[in-house]
Amino acid sequence: MKDVIQAWWRALLNCLHPQVLAWSLLPLVAAGALVAGLGWAFWEPAVASVRAWLEQWALVTTLLQWLDAIGAPGLRTVLAPLIVVVIAVPLIVVASLLLVAWLMTPALAAFVARRRFPDLERRGAASAWWQGLAWSLGCTGVALLALVATLPLWLVPPLALLLPPLIWGWLAARVFAFDTLAVHATVGERRLVMHTARWPLLAIGVATGLLGSAPSLLWAAGALSFVFAPLLAVVAVWVYTLMFAFAALWFAHFTLARLARLRASVARHAAAQAEAAALPAAGPPTAPPLNPNPEQRP
Repeated sequence: MKDVIQAWWRALLNCLHPQVLAWSLLPLVAAGALVAGLGWAFWEPAVASVRAWLEQWALVTTLLQWLDAIGAPGLRTVLAPLIVVVIAVPLIVVASLLLVAWLMTPALAAFVARRRFPDLERRGAASAWWQGLAWSLGCTGVALLALVATLPLWLVPPLALLLPPLIWGWLAARVFAFDTLAVHATVGERRLVMHTARWPLLAIGVATGLLGSAPSLLWAAGALSFVFAPLLAVVAVWVYTLMFAFAALWFAHFTLARLARLRASVARHAAAQAEAAALPAAGPPTAPPLNPNPEQRP
């Protein structure tokens, strides 16, 4: 727990560094332009399609008529945009996470290593970037499948608050831990660190998943927020980018500290083994031969 807290405050201080803030603009420009373009092009058709799909269900029609009867006709206009937002937000989260992992995490890990661990040797593979991309896409596919599989459980209020942070936390832990160790650690070192520190890594990931709920408050302004949905989506991407940049720094400080400690332990163990192996070869110190006749002089 001490390592987790120490990595947290170091990551928080690093987020204020001008270089880190400048790096966060690259995923923001890429994801923001994509989200804004898709929002302006497909927002109104998507809302119209969802509204037409809802009107085909007799149960939904009955529910909307009941809402009109009790004096809440505004909910009819909000329901379709709300469903579109619920579908779009996980996609925005995944896109932001993948862009930060791909574009920022290697640079952030190098930033942490250069400032805190200057003597940490780089032993990762030269092709770590495509391995990291493949790993991120695979873990993202598993996380999206988990989200779809657990959607019925979201109707239970406690599970609706617990399942998304757990899934996002698992995804963040797998993606960021891999990317922060890819350049500096060998395959064996990376697997060992990720296995021995799996619970602290999951705790950092869950904390990141809980922070991921913060941008959802942007949609709490009522019907007005859906009018400016494309603009709010870009703002949400910016918030997610900063949040995931902080998470990447958090993981970098924690995993690189574990890697440095692991190598120091291995070096001490190797030195102890070498010293133990050298003792029998040298043998015990021998005493000078005794003169059997002390009266005779050599």
